[in-house]
Amino acid sequence: MSSETNVPPVSRPAPPHGLLFVDKSGGMTSHDIVAKARRALGTRKIGHAGTLDPMAKGLVVLGIGDATRLLTYIVGDDKVYEAEVCLGLGTTTEDAEGEITETASDSAVRSISFEALGETLRSLTGDIMQVPSAVSAIKIDGVRSYKRVRDGEDVKLPARPVTIHELELLGTDFKTVETGAVLLVRIRVRCSSGTYIRALGRDIGAALGVPAHLTALRRLRVGPYNVADAVAITQPDLVEHIVPIATAATARFAHFTADAATAADLRHGKRIPAPTGTDTLAPPIAALDEQGSLIGLLEIVGGKTKTLLNMPERAS
Repeated sequence: MSSETNVPPVSRPAPPHGLLFVDKSGGMTSHDIVAKARRALGTRKIGHAGTLDPMAKGLVVLGIGDATRLLTYIVGDDKVYEAEVCLGLGTTTEDAEGEITETASDSAVRSISFEALGETLRSLTGDIMQVPSAVSAIKIDGVRSYKRVRDGEDVKLPARPVTIHELELLGTDFKTVETGAVLLVRIRVRCSSGTYIRALGRDIGAALGVPAHLTALRRLRVGPYNVADAVAITQPDLVEHIVPIATAATARFAHFTADAATAADLRHGKRIPAPTGTDTLAPPIAALDEQGSLIGLLEIVGGKTKTLLNMPERAS
């Protein structure tokens, strides 16, 4: 005689959707952050809006679930950093993780004046051509530049245009180390996406006639998102800190609320006459329904809507 045991199916929570702002500690890669978030949140659909070097700290923006679609529009946003540059020592990696390759004389370091430093920072503000660090993640024929350097290649990357919107001097401090005198310079930088702060530190030194490297870096902002709103990746209740998609989108994009009929048309990707007031908004424009859920992103072309992306109706 046999009996059957009815085992109820295991109920799994629905995967989360939204942005998560993480305050990265030093020694972790952006890949480490994503891997930890996947384990903590129980979903593999996680991406980030821009890497940080292992030495660097600060804001990493993670897209969770449907919100990964927004990352394309966030990754190119301006960034704000605070950094410390050591003038007088050059390293293989242009940061504190490399080996010392150059030293400046005590007299060369101590002759750097406050005025010369200020003029150098002004000269590096605005639209500039920057040669990225050779140990960056830029690909050359499919191979990361830093890997080519590790393999012994002498990598020379071409200069590329970047914009330094603001370059503020926060403070300076002369110190004596084993190799002699160095000048530590603390700066705050607001810059375009694609700017390498290590390279900026290197170029500050070069303009002043001394080698230099980055000793500290912290990212404070990505677009409208602030590290003050970020949490550690080890936070036990990580899911509770996910910002809903609509909230995250309205912080970043111009937006409007569509009535029911308009919302239905937009969800189906129809091109309709520009809703009132949208023709003056800069794209991408976030469209919300009357319940406050994100319909998607659009632009206005020829007086009509053009869908850039649509969100599943479950997104909120």
